Amino acid sequence: MRVAVMSDVHGFNLALETVLADIATQGPIGEVVVAGDLCEVGPGPAEVLDLLQAGGYTVLQGNTDLDLVQTAREAPVLGRGRRWGDYTLDRIGDAGIEYLAGLPFARRITPPGGTSPDDDLLAVHANPHNLDDRLDPAMSDRELREVLGETRAAVVAFGHIHICYVRRLGSMVLADVSAVGNPKDGDLRCKYGLFTWDAATRAWAVELRKLPYPLDETEAQIRGSDLRNSQKVLAKLMEASY
Repeated sequence: MRVAVMSDVHGFNLALETVLADIATQGPIGEVVVAGDLCEVGPGPAEVLDLLQAGGYTVLQGNTDLDLVQTAREAPVLGRGRRWGDYTLDRIGDAGIEYLAGLPFARRITPPGGTSPDDDLLAVHANPHNLDDRLDPAMSDRELREVLGETRAAVVAFGHIHICYVRRLGSMVLADVSAVGNPKDGDLRCKYGLFTWDAATRAWAVELRKLPYPLDETEAQIRGSDLRNSQKVLAKLMEASY
């Protein structure tokens, strides 16, 4: 059994197309999970939703997805009469907001012949309990366990902090698949994870795939859009860090 997990597309539809094209070359994939933060930041939020909905993937909710829903429903007005996320909200419309609102929090996959929950692959956006608390690679084992709580799984796959890493924590593997759209680990490549279940060893193998970013095409798309602060968005993308 093989599962692809990606996260943090953030409105960069050309990066998403790059990842989906690579997945298509990887042989049989039982499920593709997209772990949230789909639309806000980049120039193509509506195109991202079109790709995801057409593909029949398992799509989870991220913190910025929930923020967009709350902004649309509560309509707080910021300085000069504009709201955070207006560019994205204008493009995805009411149907897009309802789609984001209905996304599930997590996906738990029990492999063939495996036993739940200890053999499961658990995909979430940030951590198994909420959309915000970080599982940062700089944290100690104790700090990570405080965030994870009583979670049981063989692998927890997530994004949120846009930093690619794999780390064993006791019997559990933590796999941050980083970001499709705007990585923050100093490496401007599109990233996602491939998880392969070996029934003989009863273990998941983890491969983090890193693909050349379609930067020239994305730059042209950003410059041709009416995205607010487009130059800043492009600069932060190219910097690939916080």
